Amino acid sequence: MRVSVIRPSWEVVIRRVVVAAVAALALALAVGGGAQAWVAAERRGALAQREVAELRVDDALAAARDDLGARAASSAAWDAAGAAALQADARAALGSAVARARGTLEASAGTLGDDAPRTALAAQLDVAQSEGPTASPAVIRRLTAAVTGAEQAVHAAVADEEARAAAAQEAAREAAQAATTPAARAGASTSGGASAATDRCATTYGGPAFYTSAPTDGGDGSNGRLPGSALSAVSWARDSRGTPFYLRSDAAAALERLNAAFRAALGHDLALDLTYRDYDTQVAMRAALGSVAAVPGTSSHGTGLALDVPELPCDYGWDSAARAWLVANGPAYGWVSPAWARQGGSNPEYWHYEYRG
Repeated sequence: MRVSVIRPSWEVVIRRVVVAAVAALALALAVGGGAQAWVAAERRGALAQREVAELRVDDALAAARDDLGARAASSAAWDAAGAAALQADARAALGSAVARARGTLEASAGTLGDDAPRTALAAQLDVAQSEGPTASPAVIRRLTAAVTGAEQAVHAAVADEEARAAAAQEAAREAAQAATTPAARAGASTSGGASAATDRCATTYGGPAFYTSAPTDGGDGSNGRLPGSALSAVSWARDSRGTPFYLRSDAAAALERLNAAFRAALGHDLALDLTYRDYDTQVAMRAALGSVAAVPGTSSHGTGLALDVPELPCDYGWDSAARAWLVANGPAYGWVSPAWARQGGSNPEYWHYEYRG
């Protein structure tokens, strides 16, 4: 018996093939779409992580910038505060130096024979006063050093004067026992004539005699015309005619104090030759002595503020103990040897002193 085989029709085969192809295509599309979706998701995740990282970096940079800005502001504030502190410290140091120097300048008034150190100090104080308020700390420090150096120079000059005075006092003490009065010294001689010592110690004045003046009756107070109310006589001496030695009252009081110290140091009173000089005496001296005497009406003696000691070189001359003491100590009492009357001055007069207060 023949068994018959039923073959599918070509439509069925084709349908099956198409269905399989469609299924395969669907599967392929499904697999490909899933892969693409996964890749897209991964990409989105990476981008998100990158954005997060970038945000963190931006935040860190912003924080760093803020920190640097704060540090810069703080540093600027510290720098400004430091600069202000330096300025304040420098000005305070200059102020202290100026105050000390002014005290030194005042205390040393009239104590130096050569006033150059005090003049230099005064000039430095003027510079500090004019430049200090607006100067930088470095300039202020230089001003402070200059003022301090000038002040130290004044102290050194005063110390030198004191040392010279001490040496003069010591020499005067050693010579005190041998000292004689100016009159006795000038008149000392031997029977065979003047000795060499007498010649050396004889007066250096060879002109006509002049005497100190009494107050001017009815004087108007001008040079050489001082009334009695403006003058006082010293207590320990008179001239050879018995006239008291008059000076302006404050000058006379200062000379009384000076003489007490002079007597304690040298063992005798200060000898006087001329003090107040009235106008008529000035006229007479100008006529007799020419330009050696002051023009009448301009003499410091006419103000009652000058004195002459005797022109005796051994007693009061350039190298005498008395002059050394007077130059060193007189300024403390207001009495000085003016620059023009010093050795090397315009009109050297070892016997002349003036009251400067």
